[in-house]
Amino acid sequence: MKRFLISCCTALLAASTFAAAQPPAPKPPPKSPPATETATIAGKTISIAYSSPRVNGREGKIFGKDGQIGKDPSYPIWRAGANSATVLHTDADLTIGSLTVPKGDYSLWVDITDPNNWVLVVNKQSGQWGRTYDAAKNLGTTPMATKSTPGLVEDLKYTITDLGGGKGTITLAWEDKSASVNFTAM
Repeated sequence: MKRFLISCCTALLAASTFAAAQPPAPKPPPKSPPATETATIAGKTISIAYSSPRVNGREGKIFGKDGQIGKDPSYPIWRAGANSATVLHTDADLTIGSLTVPKGDYSLWVDITDPNNWVLVVNKQSGQWGRTYDAAKNLGTTPMATKSTPGLVEDLKYTITDLGGGKGTITLAWEDKSASVNFTAM
């Protein structure tokens, strides 16, 4: 009996040591992974850091008052991404549409009151959680050219396109919408 108890204790000790030595299970990928779009325009760096949500079977249920975004407390002002607020960093003074934006860091928001005519909102606050919107800190707004996409855009995506001559375009696309605005770097 004594030998049996010693064998059982040894087996339990060995099993617990083996179990403790196993690496932890890998974390699943985030639902809205972080992403960054960066371009050099007129020799200056312009970047947009955001979290990229997926449509994930919610096609036709994202935009609009009764859609997924309509649940945000800042609706119809949308954080234009997920998780933390989307951040624009620019090493150049910019004119985005009709709005003058000095070099620095800003949060980007989109006013989607009119689903066919989005308005880009540039806010002087950055680094906050994406549902923390303070309109009093807006630098300003500018209209965006909004259109339907030819197909489903599963992952929210920003692009910064260099048009040459210090000019560029910022485009945001997700689900069935694409909105863009031209800018000039000075």
